[in-house]
Amino acid sequence: MSGIKRHWTAAEADHWTKEDYLTFIISPLVYVLLMIGTALSLLLLWYGFVLLGAGVVLFFLMIWIIDPKLKAISTDYETKQKHYLEEIEKIERWEA
Repeated sequence: MSGIKRHWTAAEADHWTKEDYLTFIISPLVYVLLMIGTALSLLLLWYGFVLLGAGVVLFFLMIWIIDPKLKAISTDYETKQKHYLEEIEKIERWEA
């Protein structure tokens, strides 16, 4: 997994990269594995537990891959929102 980038700036994170495509492929796979694995596990079939475990592992892999990009974008958005709210507050007080 050394090819997965873990540190992003907001501008870099805003563009689609191989990390986005990986999560794009993994996410429906996770959904299907969790759905089928849960159903088969409720029937107490051993391969249901295997599918459920594989779905959980892929879920955490997906989160590990995409979370740094989401945090970078979120931090940038929070900063912009803070400045915007400060400007709105100044306008409300007739300071500008």
